[in-house]
Amino acid sequence: IVESTCLNNEVTIEELDKNLRATIKMALDNEQKLDELSRKLGVQEAELKRGLERAELAEKNLKGIEEELETVGENMKQLEKAAEKALEREEKLVEKIFSLQSKYKVTEARFEYGEMNITKLNQRIDDIEDEIYREKLKVKKCSDELDDTFDDMITNY
Repeated sequence: IVESTCLNNEVTIEELDKNLRATIKMALDNEQKLDELSRKLGVQEAELKRGLERAELAEKNLKGIEEELETVGENMKQLEKAAEKALEREEKLVEKIFSLQSKYKVTEARFEYGEMNITKLNQRIDDIEDEIYREKLKVKKCSDELDDTFDDMITNY
């Protein structure tokens, strides 16, 4: 019975050890995903900054076009077309800014979700390590009892 219990405990320990390795692998995978999300977030922030700079540049260009319209009546049609194009570019840039802001919010949410998963995994690892420690104590107790039994058998027989 004791041997059976010890064997069962060893099997349990092996299973827990396998679970621990799988959990550690999952934690590493999640950490890599978090790193990738952080990198993507940095890229999106840089794109957002460039988009804002382009929008400011488009606004400056538009002001220059408006001043030319006031001073040059002959080129009025050409300047109106240029202004329309500048407005279209500005609208596209504004749309792109909104899109990047939306992507940033999604990425930020995914980042927080990843952090939450890592926290849960770390807690699970701690629980498994505690469980392994308790099982090792049980095995040690079983081993000590077997030693005592063998010692009794040797001295009494």
